[in-house]
Amino acid sequence: MKKLIRPTVDCVFKAILGSNENKHLLINFLNAVLGLLNGQAIKDVVILNPYNEKEFKDDKLSIIDIKATDEAGAFYQIEVQISIYRWLAERMLFNWAAIYHSQLTSGQDYTQLKPTTSIWLLEDTLFYPESEEEMNKYLHLNFKPYDKNVMIYLSNHLDIHVLQLPFFRTEQIIEDDKERWLYFFK
Repeated sequence: MKKLIRPTVDCVFKAILGSNENKHLLINFLNAVLGLLNGQAIKDVVILNPYNEKEFKDDKLSIIDIKATDEAGAFYQIEVQISIYRWLAERMLFNWAAIYHSQLTSGQDYTQLKPTTSIWLLEDTLFYPESEEEMNKYLHLNFKPYDKNVMIYLSNHLDIHVLQLPFFRTEQIIEDDKERWLYFFK
């Protein structure tokens, strides 16, 4: 019996979405997860060095699975996480912030900052619904800075997507590219 190679293993995941030879797959994945169609769709990406370099000796070095930028200059970080630990949400913010922070150097204007999107593909569950009826809502979570009292967004520059594979039902009818990717990774 042949053993299947799990696409969520880091080196396999990086070979699928993080190589220049497969950048068309990365473009399809980003467009599918972000729901970008036609005029909004990403057409090209440049895959970047996955190291978020330390600015000072005592800074924390972070290495991410895939880092890319698109033709408009927006940044993307894609991570696969097999095991979940209690400080994962903080790591999500830290890695997002490292990429966002790295865009400017001394003397540059804040208007040069570009949106940064993080996508986390989780093999286990980080956020739990209160009931089974809500499970589908917890499959793809999208976090943005938003004030619910006055219903305004602070900025479109912070965008973190969390895809929780345990909530994807493989027996369902696959209807779009995002569901194809979820089926593949599950």
